[in-house]
Order: sequence, then structure tokens, then C-alpha cells
Amino acid sequence: MGIKKIVFIETRPPDLHVFARSPIPRLGTVLMGTILKKHGYDVKSYVEVVGEIDIEDILTADCVGLSTITSTAPRAYEIAKLLKDAGIPVFMGGPHVTYLAEEALQYCDYVIRGEADESIVDFIKALDKGAGFENIQGLSYRKDGAITHNRTLYYCKDLNVLPAPDFSIIKGLEVDPFKKLSITPIMTSRGCPYDCSFCSVTQMFGHQYRFRSTERVMEEVENAMRGGAKWVFFYDDNFTANKQRTKELLKTMIEKKLTPNWTAQVRVDVAKDVELLDLMKRSGCHTVYIGFESINPETLKIYNKKQSVEDIEKCIRLLHKEGIRIHGMFVFGSDEDTTDTISQTVRFAKKNDLESVQFLVLTPLPGTKLHHELEHDGRVVSHDWSLYDAHHVVFEPKKMSYYDLQSETLKASKDFYSVWQIAKRALRRDWFNVMIKAYGRSLTRKWLEKNTYFIDYTKKLTSVGKKVEITARKTAEDVKEKFRKQELSGGLIRRPNSQALLK
Repeated sequence: MGIKKIVFIETRPPDLHVFARSPIPRLGTVLMGTILKKHGYDVKSYVEVVGEIDIEDILTADCVGLSTITSTAPRAYEIAKLLKDAGIPVFMGGPHVTYLAEEALQYCDYVIRGEADESIVDFIKALDKGAGFENIQGLSYRKDGAITHNRTLYYCKDLNVLPAPDFSIIKGLEVDPFKKLSITPIMTSRGCPYDCSFCSVTQMFGHQYRFRSTERVMEEVENAMRGGAKWVFFYDDNFTANKQRTKELLKTMIEKKLTPNWTAQVRVDVAKDVELLDLMKRSGCHTVYIGFESINPETLKIYNKKQSVEDIEKCIRLLHKEGIRIHGMFVFGSDEDTTDTISQTVRFAKKNDLESVQFLVLTPLPGTKLHHELEHDGRVVSHDWSLYDAHHVVFEPKKMSYYDLQSETLKASKDFYSVWQIAKRALRRDWFNVMIKAYGRSLTRKWLEKNTYFIDYTKKLTSVGKKVEITARKTAEDVKEKFRKQELSGGLIRRPNSQALLK
């Protein structure tokens, strides 16, 4: 075949979400692209939240890889099918297809399950030769008409072997990527020692917490700042899971005077270490994202959070004492939640003066304990993956109706991001938070306008039950139209499907 040009695509979310204003590329395709570029391949990455895909360019690729989470899977599948029909070999990766490889293989040629950093080069070489697929760990593919799943890929034990991501391979970021990215993602670790029931992280990246050396992380921080980055997001599921290594990193940032505004995801236990809080503040921590999940003690037990409401309150108080802002995330819909739980949570968030929040709907993502349990009990009402964004009710709640869970969650956001809440921040001259709360209010209104049909659907579900179905959302009509235009203009030349010969 002679594979030279490889294109990666990270498809965009199907709906509005809180981080749309500051798009951050996920690092999976960027890292794999960087590795392949170092091996001499011509690599380009299209990250749709950064810029539109160029179909004419993509059609010149020798193979295409798509990365997807659950909510972006329908769009990724549509694009994969269009490319595969055009004769281009297509492989897919990411959390969703890791758990549902056979589903994905209806649309693509290959699925690389789990972490693929150490197998991507060997996979491309096998693809080039048309042989040797059986040696690629974590690969799912068709062989002699049957689907084959190679043994599960082991987790990358030494993250220091991974290169710094080359953001210039992303379309739109070819020149001065750090200046163009509003927030620069820097990975310092993978894995999480916890196991929340609704989270797919541990299935994808494992319980074993692995982290990169302080020296390697500092190289990226320094390069980012030298390139013009003003903000850094430490791209970890739990930035402070190993507090000693986090302290070492923050001390080094302070010593070297490399202290950009930074944000990260942490747990409430961060407040149990006073020294850590002090280092976070002095090293430039601006905002932390915390999955508080619930103020219902019984729900916290169900979620397996291993934290109490008292822990949450203490965490908020101590972080605020250090001047660190908090983005709190709460998940409604456990079997112990009622509409009162939701209203109490809003009061809690306002009383504790949280700067911003996400009130999310419990969502049974494939690969989680929650998904297995709800499927087993027959409580999942939709498999339209584009609705699996934690903003749509896709299962049957226990102590609320479908409509109650959907409407009360929306009402909670409208209440928190009210005009009065914005005015309170304005009176304090906290203009940054005025902007954040105004944005939250605007986003809530826009989401409601776009999803009125779904609110009506939950009303029907409540009155009629599971018999009523909703038409799956169309998520890739724009891409289909681009393909049609290419075909009409003669720009789409369908190649012989070389992969069909291997099956």
C-alpha cells in the first residue's frame, strides 16, 4: 500500500456544553499523531472543536483514525462509514469503541482498544503490509469473515516514553499553537485509584495511578509558556491522586518561576493537606474542577465516592480561603435521589458560594458498573449515543419521573445562573465570575431552545412509558453534504477497498 499520509479526526459533541467557549483538544490522537510524525509519516489531525474538517484533504489520506467518546460516537460512525465506502482504511479508538468494538466494526475496519501509544506504529506497519494484525495488542478486526479481538492492550507503564504532544499537527494550529489555544492541556498522569460507579476512566486507563516525571512535565510547561501560553489545564482525571508527586511538581514550578494560571480536576480530599493547598495557590492555581456529585449521603454511597457532605463543605471553605475558584459538578438521578435532592443541591451550591457548577443527569456510559446494572434491569430507554452527554435522561429513574429529572435539572441550572446571582458578583466587583455566570445563564437558555423537543419527549415517556420512542438525532448531515459535493465535482474517487481483500 505504501502508507505515507495519516489523518486523525476527533469529532465534535452533538450539543452545547459548558466548555464550548474554551475548546481543548483531547490528547489521544495528538499523542499518536506526534509519535507517527517522529517515525516519518505525514500526519494531520482534525479536532472539530478547534476547526472544521476538510473533506477534500482527508480523501487524500492513506488511512484515517477517528477518536470518539460515547456522545460523539454517532457522528464518528457516520464519518467512518463515508470514508470506508470511499475505499480508505479506517480505524477507531477511544473509550466508547473500546467497550463496544463490535458495534464500531459495523462502520470501520479496525478498532484499537485502550491505550494505543505503544502499538500505533506497529499497527500502521501491519496495515501497510496487509499482515501481522494478530501481533497488535488490543486490536479488534475481521478475519475470514469473523470478528477477532486480540488480547487486551496493557497500560503504558512508563509515561515518560511518551513525547510532548505536537499541537502543530492540528488543522488551524500549525503556527503558534500555544497562542491560539485558549487553554493548553498538559498530561501529568493516567489512571485513578478510585472506582466511582458511573465513571469509565478506570476501565479505560486502569486503577493503577501512573505519572510522568517532574522533569518531563516541566519541559512541557516551559515550552508552552515560551510559546505564548497563558493558561494551562493539567489534563489528568485526578491531578492530586499522589499528593507527594503533585507537591514536588508545584514546588518546582515555583522555584523555576514557571507559574501560569492553571486549572485541574481534583477530589475533595485535596483540602486535607494544608501544604498542598498553599503550593497550589502559590504556583498559579486559578480554578479546580471537583466532582462533588451529590449532597445526599445515600447517593454518595451508591456512587462509591468515598467522601461525605462534611468533606465537601470543608473542601469548599478551605479552597476559597486560599482564593482558589471552584467549578463544582453534581450528578442527579441515583436511586436515592428525589426532586428535593435537586432543590437542596442548588441551595447548597449558592450557600457555599460556588463560582460555577454543572448540574448533570446520571448517564449509564458503556463500560461502567452503572451501565451494566441499568441494562440488566431493563431501565435504559434510549441507545441514541448522541444523548449520552449527561444532559439528557436516557434511563428510568427510581424516585422521580423522566420529566421530573430532566426539568428539575434544567431548573437547577437556571436558578444557579440567575440574574440575581450575577448581580451579587457584580456588587463584589468580581468581574471574572460575572462573565462566567452570565455565560452559564446564556448557555442554559440556548440549550433549552435547542432541546425543547426532548423535554416534550420526557413528558410523553412519563405518561406513556417506554412504548414511546424518539427518532435518533442526525449528527453528520453537514459531512454527508460535503461528500455529496465532492462526488458531484468529481473530487471523490472511490478506491478499491483494499481491506476487503484481507477479510
